[in-house]
This record gives sequence, structure tokens and C-alpha cells, in this order.
Amino acid sequence: MQKGTLGNTGLEVSRLGAGLAEIGFQLTLANTDQAAQVLNIALDGGITFLDTAACYGISEELIGRTIAHRRQEYVLATKCGHVAGGYEGEAWTAQTVKDSIDRSLVRMKTDYLDLLQLHSCGVDVLEQGEVIQALLDAKQAGETRFIGYSGDNEAALWAIESGLFDTLQTSFNLVDQRARTYLFPQAKAQGMGIIVKRPIANGAWGASKSPSEYANTYFERAQEMAALGPVPGAPEGRIPLSLGFTFAHDDVDTIIVGTRNPEHMRTNIQWTETELPIAAQAVEELHRRFEQLGAQWEQQT
Repeated sequence: MQKGTLGNTGLEVSRLGAGLAEIGFQLTLANTDQAAQVLNIALDGGITFLDTAACYGISEELIGRTIAHRRQEYVLATKCGHVAGGYEGEAWTAQTVKDSIDRSLVRMKTDYLDLLQLHSCGVDVLEQGEVIQALLDAKQAGETRFIGYSGDNEAALWAIESGLFDTLQTSFNLVDQRARTYLFPQAKAQGMGIIVKRPIANGAWGASKSPSEYANTYFERAQEMAALGPVPGAPEGRIPLSLGFTFAHDDVDTIIVGTRNPEHMRTNIQWTETELPIAAQAVEELHRRFEQLGAQWEQQT
């Protein structure tokens, strides 16, 4: 598995990471064995970056129940800010963030996080500053090694320009390319690590129908771009094309792909190791199509 450094953090991460929302939302504690399979296949296959969030159902608890004993083998990232998991409070306050951190540490059976991220709050919350200070306090206390912002568009740019965050997690894929020019150069200039969410466009490219309501916008964009004809140099599979496009950008340190299916996790690792890189011709053509059709397409949150 190819690895690299996450910005200026010094953390070594696999370029393919695991997003753990799906196991948290679609599995129950009765499926702990299945979650253990998914997570152990990821670690055994060389994935070292795991991304979850306090509001991803039972995701954090499943991590604690299944792979806490392998804690030294992975970089652990979570997110905070929302009211989640039966907590009673107000979103985007310092107290909610503090309590979320404490809960995450207990659920994942660890005494520190590698990365703690604000979870897609708006510019208004960022400008107010309370939750950012709560993250900085957690870093000072040793509860997290680094802090980041997860989000898109103007709020992501604000987070970059603030100089306060170590990493940026943002949407980027073959039908959502705005970050390539709007965010990546500025984030790299700040020494931030770049984590890509939604790297395969929710499976929308080449699908016969929208994979989910969440993917409707991506599906519509994919239909428009694909209508321009076959992509020269594209691999045979639609998912390897989507993965390969995102991996082709050196600014990206790691991408997070989620699944609750052990065999899909194995396949993701296999594709990463055998199908990539894809032809530069295909990447350039997808750049051209986005620039032609997507000038007004904002990042999907």
C-alpha cells in the first residue's frame, strides 16, 4: 500500500484510507463480527488511516470493540461539533466539543486521537471561535495530536486562511473538481494535510441510476460529463476510473472510501494496488469536461 505524509503533521498515512460512516449507520452491535472483519481486512491490507465521527452512529464504539488492541497500527481521526449519540446539549459550543472528545476517547478505548476535526460547520461558527479554541485546548491537553476542518466551499477556504488547522478534509472527485483550484493550492501553501471525502462520487459515474438520494447531484453531473463520449485511456471499470482520477492528484494525501462489506474492502485495496495509476490522458480529459460543464458546480457537502 502506497503511503505518504499528511501535510506537515509528520503522520504517515496510506493513500487509501477507510471512511467508517457506513459501518456506524448500517451495522448494529449484533454485527460486531462483521465490523471486525472490515476493519481488520483494512489494517491487514495496509490501510493506516481511519476516519470516523461522533455522529456516525455506533462507528466509534465498533472501533473500540474490534481493533483497539491494534491502536499503534493506525492513524485515528474523528470529528466533533454536532449533538449526537443521545447527548443533550447545543451544537457548536465548547462544552459540546469537550464532551464529544471525552466520549470518543471512551468509545474507541484510546487515550489520544491523532486528528480531531470540526465537522462541517459554517463560516459563522468558525468566526465565532469558541469551538476552534476547544480544539486547540484539546491539542494542548494531549487529547489530540492535530486538529483539522472537514467541510467545503467558503467555510473550507476560511479554515485554510485562518492558519489554525493542520488538515483539511473536503469533497473531491471526477464530478466535483472545484477543490483542485479553489482549495488545494492554498491548503498546500499552509502545509496542511489534504484528506478527500466522496472520492468515488458515491459510485455515480457509469451507474444506470442514482445510487442513492445523497448521490443525485453527482449522478446528474456524471450523466452530463459522460454524454460527451468515451473517456480516452479510461480503465474498464467505472470505480477504478473514479478512484484513479482522485489518486492522480499529488496534492491529495489520503482518500477515504467507506464500506460495511468485507469483500468490498478487499476489492478496494486490490484496485488501489493493481488498477492504478490510470492514464494521464483520462485524467486530462476529465479535467477538460469539468471545466467545460462545471464552472458553476460548487462542492457537495
